[in-house]
Amino acid sequence: MRPLSREEVREVDRRAIEVFGVPGVVLMENAGAGAARLLAAVGITGPVVIACGKGNNGGDGFVIARHLDLAGHSVQLLLACQPEEVRGDAAVNLQIARRAGLPLACLAGREQADWETALSGAEWIVDALLGTGASGAPTGTVAVAIKAINAVRERSGARVLAVDLPSGLDCDTGQAAGACVQAELTATFVAPKRGFDATGAAARTGRVEVIGIGAPRAAISG
Repeated sequence: MRPLSREEVREVDRRAIEVFGVPGVVLMENAGAGAARLLAAVGITGPVVIACGKGNNGGDGFVIARHLDLAGHSVQLLLACQPEEVRGDAAVNLQIARRAGLPLACLAGREQADWETALSGAEWIVDALLGTGASGAPTGTVAVAIKAINAVRERSGARVLAVDLPSGLDCDTGQAAGACVQAELTATFVAPKRGFDATGAAARTGRVEVIGIGAPRAAISG
């Protein structure tokens, strides 16, 4: 697949849902399950801590946590928002995670030191904070979480998987206007993103693997 822009990503989702009738929650399930399989294939020998934002990227994170837990891995979810801020398909998967009893802590408004403490001991940190729709410098708790992820990675050698793209990296330009996650591995959905070809972007994304989400071929190429 050729690299997609932010607007093209939105159009693929729109066509899959509105034209072909694939429910958004199904696309999210496929995305999260595929990312979990990728992580397992790379190798998990210790705890996985998943940092989730309030949007669909966070929803992918909830799905990842469920599938990793089902496979017997130790998981911990960290929320960068209040639970009631999560909407739509992401809220569906947050509710499933909570009913399943997956460990979840809300760190909205907390300091970087609190995030670093919560992330410490992780073998893998999963960045599910911001998706392709985000632009500009991350703010608030999300910016704090990004800085904490990078600090823990640098200090402890924790491995970092970015969901779709590293939080803080612009989908179209491949530039970071502020704090940006440095990942070892990026599980990107449908196709690479246009910004991945920009100078310096590879240092943020690490190795990029494309994950299908079940969108019909005609939704992608149409």
